Amino acid sequence: MFKGGTLNKLQDTGSLAVVEAIDKLEMLYDAALAALRDAISAFIRDGSLPNAAERSKGLFSYPQLSVRWDGKFSDHHRTRAYGRFSRAGQYSTTITRPALFREYLTEQMTLLESEYGAVFEVTPSQQEMPYPFVIDGSDLILDRSMTAGLAQHFPTTDLAKIGDGITDGIETIALGTASLGSAVSDLPLSHFDALRTDFSLARLKHYTGTPAEDIQPYILFTNYSRYVDEFVRWAGEQILDPNSPYKALSCAGGSYITAENADPEKTLSDLAWKKHQMPAYHLIAKNGQGITLVNIGVGPSNAKTICDHLAVLRPHVWLMIGHCGGLRESQSIGDYVLAHAYLRDDHVLDAVLPPDIPIPSIAEIQRALYDATKAVSGMPGVEVKQRLRTGTVVTSDDRNWELRFSASSLRFSLSRAVAVDMESATIAAQGYRFRVPYGTLLCVSDKPLHGEIKLPGQANHFYEGAISEHLQIGIRAIDLLRAEGDQLHSRKLRTFNEPPFR
Repeated sequence: MFKGGTLNKLQDTGSLAVVEAIDKLEMLYDAALAALRDAISAFIRDGSLPNAAERSKGLFSYPQLSVRWDGKFSDHHRTRAYGRFSRAGQYSTTITRPALFREYLTEQMTLLESEYGAVFEVTPSQQEMPYPFVIDGSDLILDRSMTAGLAQHFPTTDLAKIGDGITDGIETIALGTASLGSAVSDLPLSHFDALRTDFSLARLKHYTGTPAEDIQPYILFTNYSRYVDEFVRWAGEQILDPNSPYKALSCAGGSYITAENADPEKTLSDLAWKKHQMPAYHLIAKNGQGITLVNIGVGPSNAKTICDHLAVLRPHVWLMIGHCGGLRESQSIGDYVLAHAYLRDDHVLDAVLPPDIPIPSIAEIQRALYDATKAVSGMPGVEVKQRLRTGTVVTSDDRNWELRFSASSLRFSLSRAVAVDMESATIAAQGYRFRVPYGTLLCVSDKPLHGEIKLPGQANHFYEGAISEHLQIGIRAIDLLRAEGDQLHSRKLRTFNEPPFR
């Protein structure tokens, strides 16, 4: 069990340097995690209950990071979208898995220290770790008869305390971050606290079939599994290339491919990914700046779900590179659509982001997708416009929208829509909500308004010619965006009272 003397030592307060603060976050987190697992093990073994007095001192608590700024010193970059205080005061958040987020924390804290003279403090928080989040990865074995007792005597998930109030601008205080024994609450330091982050980390493994540690910061979404086949083949080539920046491919279902065991065809024949709703594949870079491809399937519900959970990892960008129906007579199958606006008929986010709120396009993303299309297709600027159409994309929650087209034709026409799908606007809206730069480049797979519908034979012929080029455009766009660095994150996504952390 976690000894009281050690707990008191870890609770020592005072100003810390960035590295010291992160080290202490890891120490407190590891100690609380071990204490909770040990207590669960004792309960399973002989019914021993955790010590209430020790729990009140933070025995099972997430660590809390507090940052103070007195408002006197400021030398920040006004053009940067993050790493900025909106006013003087104390900002706090609870932290989970600090080792996983160490690079991110170091970047954010260093900016606040160097440009504002911020002061850091690390203490146990009032948020306890729910026991379901710590069982995975341990050697604890539970059965149904134990869960009721665990829920009665150990901290468990309280959904009333898990949400997106801060990132949606609803909550203006950092919930659960008052120091132990104090009722004072602080301003939010980050968009997601420890409870919300752990909730999503657990869901990510369930949905994607891969550990959160392998997810890369540059994300491609697709709505067709054939893109996965092409991505795995290309990734295998990259891993075998000694001059490539990539070192491994983590696959849904548990496969982990390196240069020593690279066999893309075997990976493609492995059906373990079928157990997962949205299988993911992570091309891991040596510097951690690799590419993740997620097959989100069809529909706005999946699109919302995966973005809800990926957002806690603070990715640099996510792009949709799926298929769509072309709505204009001048389009041909195989043409591209670069979305610059969205008609949000998906409805899954209406309660948190009303459909009359505009979702702006992001200039850096638009330029990267356009330039990547020119480079990969080999067409100069004038010719590329013959295949690349910029315009409004309709995202519908009804796969059979064609059956009620007479009711929606005027709406499509008023919006000047050029394409329709079931995911893109949802992904863009989620990027807007979570401050993750977003973009959409779709490929026309059918023209339902002009008699060119998707049939099995036609689909196979189309897929063979279009998928490789489309995927390579997405990858080239990521290469261009990676070179943007800090400038990729846009100020236009900031709210009035934005938390300092990206």
